Amino acid sequence: GEFQKYLGHQRMMKQIEALDGHLIVVGFGRFGKLVCEGLVGTSLPFVIIEQQAARISEVKQHGFLYVQGDGTEETVLRDAGIERASILVTSLANDAANVFITLTVRDLRPNLTIIARAEQPNTEKKLRQAGANHVVTPAAIGARRVVSLLTNPTVIDFIELVTNRSSVAIEVSDVPIVAGGPLAGQTLRAANIGRLTGAIVVAVKSADGTVEFPPSGDHFLMTGDVIVLLGRKSNLEQFHATFGAKKG
Repeated sequence: GEFQKYLGHQRMMKQIEALDGHLIVVGFGRFGKLVCEGLVGTSLPFVIIEQQAARISEVKQHGFLYVQGDGTEETVLRDAGIERASILVTSLANDAANVFITLTVRDLRPNLTIIARAEQPNTEKKLRQAGANHVVTPAAIGARRVVSLLTNPTVIDFIELVTNRSSVAIEVSDVPIVAGGPLAGQTLRAANIGRLTGAIVVAVKSADGTVEFPPSGDHFLMTGDVIVLLGRKSNLEQFHATFGAKKG
């Protein structure tokens, strides 16, 4: 039995070593588990870092790739493929640990995208100073959601329809504009995405980080821009078939 465990662990480590551009989720608590479950069914591979044995058992039940250890340690981060990862999510309930992980990861990977959880509002500034690109405060998000339900319930119904992956009605997709691609150098009007595919361009994020929402028909699509599409799954599939663009 121990030998079988060893072989299984070796196979998993080889799978992790083969990943490139994957996500790393530090912590499989309540928040981290929701993040991982939300990633199931997407094209985004991910690796979990978790220290507690009880939670590792649950990770195994889901069949997720994992590294057991302390996410604040460089060796554990390297085992999870930090050098090849594209995004790291630190989802621990301990703000101090999230700050330390952010500092460690930013030192290892200066350009890596880091998404950090904050329990206390005053931790957000510390996390950003440590190098986090995005900070999520679940309590604040939950409170804003309640207020929105009270004041704009129909809008929230629409958002839930869009963001709920169990629904096949409407989806959102972001698509990068690549050099030499069919959309590069065109205006949105000339591209005629809506008529050709049925998808709606709801926003354009320029390479400099500015977002045009809603974008005008005269907006020139340049290399490095990212367009945000809204539509049924069939519309988005038609878009990728028509323009040969890779899903973001």
